[in-house]
Amino acid sequence: MVAREPNGRLRDAIAATGWTYEALARAVRRVAAENGEVLRTNKSAVAHWVDGARPSGRAGQYLAEALSRRSNRWITLTEIGLPSSEDLLSLGDDPVASVTDLGRADVERRRFLSTAAFTAAAVAMPLYYDHDAVSRMLRARKSGAMVGHEEIDVVRQITAAFSAADELLGGGHGLTTVTAYLADTAAPMLSARFSNPNLRRAAFGAVAELAYLAGWKHHDLGQEGAAQRYYLVGYQLACESDPHGHAAWMMRTLAHQALSLKQPHHCVALVEAALSQGLGHVDCRTEALLHITHARAHAVIGERPSAARALLAAENALARADEPQPTFSLVSGPAAGTVASHTARTLTDLTDHAGTERQHRAALRSWDPEKYKRVHMLTYADLGDSLAAQARADEAVAAWAHALDLANGMSSDRTRKAISSIRPTLAMYQRRKVPGATELARRTHEALI
Repeated sequence: MVAREPNGRLRDAIAATGWTYEALARAVRRVAAENGEVLRTNKSAVAHWVDGARPSGRAGQYLAEALSRRSNRWITLTEIGLPSSEDLLSLGDDPVASVTDLGRADVERRRFLSTAAFTAAAVAMPLYYDHDAVSRMLRARKSGAMVGHEEIDVVRQITAAFSAADELLGGGHGLTTVTAYLADTAAPMLSARFSNPNLRRAAFGAVAELAYLAGWKHHDLGQEGAAQRYYLVGYQLACESDPHGHAAWMMRTLAHQALSLKQPHHCVALVEAALSQGLGHVDCRTEALLHITHARAHAVIGERPSAARALLAAENALARADEPQPTFSLVSGPAAGTVASHTARTLTDLTDHAGTERQHRAALRSWDPEKYKRVHMLTYADLGDSLAAQARADEAVAAWAHALDLANGMSSDRTRKAISSIRPTLAMYQRRKVPGATELARRTHEALI
């Protein structure tokens, strides 16, 4: 029998509170009761944890919460020696602790996060999520700090700055900086006191947007499991900010990722839940973005009539748009361009290549080429694919060449995959002596070295 290693981190954390094991056990039972669970935790259980035993079920979360309240600061599972890679890669009951742990894992470059697997089952999490139980726990915390508009505005400014840089330089640019700020500054802000509920909601919304950015950067690097974890915790934070509009947007984000990976399981149900939750609470542009994701979800599983109805709903919502778009959905760029781009992807799944081409060209007209360089690169690559599918080889080569020009200097796995995907068709074009194909094949080879 292998002896357990004592948990020195937990022992020290308990000592810092001045609590006895019995007092801590009472606090853990109290936190559990607030969340509808009856625990029999006693001082012997606490002693076993200190000796190295792992708390079962959600007891570890309750333990960290009890210590956090006593210490007037966030104490994560990592700090008390409990998490393994499994803990960080599963969705906990405490979104603030989860996002802190994720950010710290990124900063410390722990390999298990970057190599985590995307799981189709996790896409359905929002359909069963108990927001009320989590919200009760979060609201029960009190800290001496006070946060106002200034701190929240700074989080938004940093998110906007790194979002802009992300479009120009790719997801690999500034990832560690973003996640360090998320873990060390933005997430701890959520433990503060706020002068009114609106400020508290704004703070959770700002941190949810930063978590989304961290997930998006991982997505751009091809690290889909890590991206999914950030999106899931971003959804939890968004529920605390705006359980209708912002939460619906994060549900759309989870579905969008799954569709991009050709994993449509749960996507129709998830987007329908997002529409049910968001309609009447979001502006028309955001509504259009929800509808277009609904269309993609139907198209990828071959439900053409439903996809067509959702495309029309997106078009109608966009036509009546007159309200300002919130920052959480504006992050994807001008809504008209995003709707056109995703309409193109929907039509690709429906094998309408001429329609796909028209929509890609409409998207290119909607996006500022200087501000949205990566979007233009990916769209030109997709445009080339639609032209090739129409046997317009010369035009396809020209579109791909322009995409390659735009990819220069980007740290982005998506751009590399887009470049790599054209090589089989280019090889065929070389055999057919299509003008420019040999030179473009040489350039793609060099770009992928």
